[in-house]
Amino acid sequence: MIPVRVAVLLCGFFFALHAAAIEPFVIRDIRVEGLQRTEAGTVFSYLPVKVGDLMNDEKAAQAIRSLYATGFFRDVTLEVDNGVLIVVVQERPSIAQVDFVGIREFSADDLRKGLRQIGLADGRIFDRALLDKAEQELKRQYLSRGRYAVNITTTATPLERNRVAISFNVDEGDVAKIRQISIIGAQVFQERDLLKLFVLRTPGLMTWFSKHDQYSRQKLGADLETLRSFYLNQGYLELSIDSTQVSITPDKKDIYITISITEGRKYTVSGVKVAGEMLIPEEEIRKLIKIAPGDVFSREKLTESSKLISDRLGNDGYAFANVNAIPEVNRDKQQVAFTFFIDPGRRVYVRRINVTGNTRTRDEVIRREMRQLEGGWYSAEKINLSKRRIDKLGYFTEVNVETPAAPGTTDQVDVNISVTERPTGNILLGAGFGSGEGIILSGAVAQNNIFGSGRHVSAQVNSSKINTTYALSYTDPYYTVDGVSRGFDVYLRKVDPSTNFLGNYRTDTRGGTVRFGVPISEVDTVQYGLGYERTKIDVFEDSPLIYRDYVATFGDTNSTILGSVGWARDNRDSLIYPTSGTLQRVVGEIGLPGGTLRYYKASYQYQRYFPLTRFYTLMLNGEIGYGGGYGEKPLPFFKNFIVGGITSVRGYRTGTIGPKDSNGDPRGGNRRLVANAEVLFPFPGLENDKSVRVSAFVDAGMVGEKYATADLRYSIGVGVNWISPMGPLKLFYAKPVRDQPGDNSQRLQFVFGGNF
Repeated sequence: MIPVRVAVLLCGFFFALHAAAIEPFVIRDIRVEGLQRTEAGTVFSYLPVKVGDLMNDEKAAQAIRSLYATGFFRDVTLEVDNGVLIVVVQERPSIAQVDFVGIREFSADDLRKGLRQIGLADGRIFDRALLDKAEQELKRQYLSRGRYAVNITTTATPLERNRVAISFNVDEGDVAKIRQISIIGAQVFQERDLLKLFVLRTPGLMTWFSKHDQYSRQKLGADLETLRSFYLNQGYLELSIDSTQVSITPDKKDIYITISITEGRKYTVSGVKVAGEMLIPEEEIRKLIKIAPGDVFSREKLTESSKLISDRLGNDGYAFANVNAIPEVNRDKQQVAFTFFIDPGRRVYVRRINVTGNTRTRDEVIRREMRQLEGGWYSAEKINLSKRRIDKLGYFTEVNVETPAAPGTTDQVDVNISVTERPTGNILLGAGFGSGEGIILSGAVAQNNIFGSGRHVSAQVNSSKINTTYALSYTDPYYTVDGVSRGFDVYLRKVDPSTNFLGNYRTDTRGGTVRFGVPISEVDTVQYGLGYERTKIDVFEDSPLIYRDYVATFGDTNSTILGSVGWARDNRDSLIYPTSGTLQRVVGEIGLPGGTLRYYKASYQYQRYFPLTRFYTLMLNGEIGYGGGYGEKPLPFFKNFIVGGITSVRGYRTGTIGPKDSNGDPRGGNRRLVANAEVLFPFPGLENDKSVRVSAFVDAGMVGEKYATADLRYSIGVGVNWISPMGPLKLFYAKPVRDQPGDNSQRLQFVFGGNF
């Protein structure tokens, strides 16, 4: 390191080269020479002297330093001519253009935007230091994507008028792949089982998509923490990750990762105590503790216990409760005891709720989902519930909640809700294909948050070989301040089963409904509605007698005053990728007096998700339906339940299970029973990608005039659900079991695109 005194002398020598010792004089005038782009006024504004000042050596050195500091000039000298101060400058070149050669991994436009932010762009002053910095950053970006063989050459070519052209010449090289991951020291668990915990892996079937076979320091760090957590959750309290080596072959194409660990011994819990200031009964606290004497030590259960106790105290207003599990380790006996020390802190209440980030959505739309109120005692449960309710609105890509202490107080907090809005209006024109429905053309104009009010408006069109639907809907989710919703629907539905050999008739239904939804708890909603339908039925000479008799008896045009009532309870943890929770639905429909159709239908669905492991989930689903007529009128045949297809029993064509008409076509029935058991798991190699999921399933179902196990049809199979960038894709391969003569099987079934 250069001593400060020497550095000062060197600086003085440097500036002396540009400003030799001069006799002090009074400046009569100042002239600037050598300018090409910079205005003379700019130079004058940086000079520490002006006309009439006394010029000496000190001010000369100061002037040179000031002009150099602007970054505009690469050389500055001062001259004196008969009392005139002459400033001679040589400007730094400007950047004429920035070009990229050989870049495929990144967008050239994105790179130019990044360079502009650091000062490298057309028209800017050229700085070699910034160019070197940009080169190193670009190389770092390539390394982060596994391109360790990248070679970057930057050139600055001089042009006329003191300009330069900058060029980045890049040889990207091949992406380095992880060829082997080794764990040395694993004895209790198989190495292959431990490697399944990792995100990083060797090349496989789907790594071209997931990029998990490309090394990343961040991913490796996360994998090591996952490995550590796994051992700690199995009781190996002394696990040590001794070293991690990452080596790359000389050709920079293959990467080898070696992890050395010491497992240590397995520990059990010898005792659990509770200490500190307990503001709730100790018995209640102990029920929240998930570990007990005799259990194998688990850090996960220990952390969960501390959080449950802290949250429980938070529900009573103790926002800053601190719960520490203090261990007492007995290495000789391989046991560990824990004392949960509780410090509840001061009880606090909420001073103010602040909402930010909502540029379109009104504050009231967000605030009416809040279960934590201003002026009330702080409740962690209510705040978390409020966050979930705001998130479920679907108006925001991100919802964050912070609870900082109110400035200048010791017993108040503010609740700060920050949201990031997403577009809630869309125009959709699309197409899909269903193996049972044929080509599906669809379109929609929808605004789920019209004028930021939280109201929903949509116009929808859906067309397939069997079903054609046109619908207009409006919903106000807060028709009343209590959260009662009100909606209207107007629709036209045309059903032509004859095109798919499902019945030789056609129906044309036009109608409208008004509906209400009444929340009775945070997860329960009761729905009811009233509507009117008018249905025209077309039968043909070769239509089965049952259809022709119905039209002859009741006419080819029917009207229905339609009443509906339902109840739903949904506490699943996710609507797209559920792993736990239940869904229950009861739906009733009745043709009321005043219309020509007199019938009723009721159905019940119970669906539950059981997490089996970190990646595997068991889904059980059961559905039962019953219908009939009243007032000496039957259940209309076109209102019958049907079974078969992707939504009930896979492996059979849509609606083909059950009784047949005289032409051998399925006609459904007034009783329906469906059961499904499905094991859901990630696609191999995409364990952390929640857009794709694989399943193995068993389906059973029947439809008819009575519930009979002899009429049940079964199927077994596998499937894939993928939320692709172009739309949802469901693909199933199922084998019918116990099929009967006349059944219409269809082993490969799929739906691509969404239906309204």
